[in-house]
Formats: sequence, C-alpha cells, structure tokens
Amino acid sequence: MKLNKADNWLCSKRVVRFGDTDAAGVMHFLQLFRWCHEAWEESLDRYGLLALDIFPSRNNDGMNPLIGLPIIHCKADFRVPITTGDNLDIKMIPEKLNVSSFQIITKFKCHDKDVASGLVRHLAIDLDTRERCALPEGISLWLEASSTT
Repeated sequence: MKLNKADNWLCSKRVVRFGDTDAAGVMHFLQLFRWCHEAWEESLDRYGLLALDIFPSRNNDGMNPLIGLPIIHCKADFRVPITTGDNLDIKMIPEKLNVSSFQIITKFKCHDKDVASGLVRHLAIDLDTRERCALPEGISLWLEASSTT
C-alpha cells in the first residue's frame, strides 16, 4: 500500500474527557497507554490493515501460524498535567528493532507544547510454541512505510 504524508496516518487527535481523569482532575496515568494503543490501531486501519490481519484469532484459516504481539516493555513521561477538555495532538514514531520486535514512541502535544510521551515495545511470538518469530508481513510493511514519511 502506498500512502503519502498528506494521509497523516501516523497522527491523530483526542479530547480529554472527564472520565479520563482522576479525583484531582488530572488525566489518569493508565489512559496514556490506552491512547497509545488506540492511536496505533487507528493508524493500522488508515494504512489499510484489518484488525483480523494483525490481532490473532482462533478463527483463522489454520494455514498460517497465529502470531501474537505482546508488549514486553513500556514507559511514559508526563511533562505537564493533562486535564479535562485538553485537545491533544498525537504523533507516532514507529521503529523496527529487529526481525521480531518493534517499538512505537507516541508523542502528545497540547497547544503545540509537549505534554507527554509513551513508548511501547512489542515482540512477535508464535502463539502455539510461545517462541519468538518474524513480525507479521502487514506489520513489517507498516513499519517500512512509516520510516519513509
């Protein structure tokens, strides 16, 4: 699939909702990882990959091994409080680490100011053997395309 920068498939937006915050009115820290993952899923969809092609299902044709992409490392940095009503600009920076792993750094901005970032690292495993394996073709293509934008 060929995309160009105008497609903006590595960027998204989010408005912080009341339910995203804690009792102090600040975004609850767990939301950042949820938003990182949702931005990734949205990007895959805009790139043209179906969730069924990436996230394993026992309903597949049985011809290909089921590959899981568990998270093996994550971290978050918060620079300023994120509160209800904040309009966040989200940008992902994916990076292939080797044949079986990749990471995505997700940057969050509000009013052009860096407010937070998250890093999520995935490893490809064969779900039957639980052994490391090559990344699925769709993810490899998505990673390759993201490095050219």
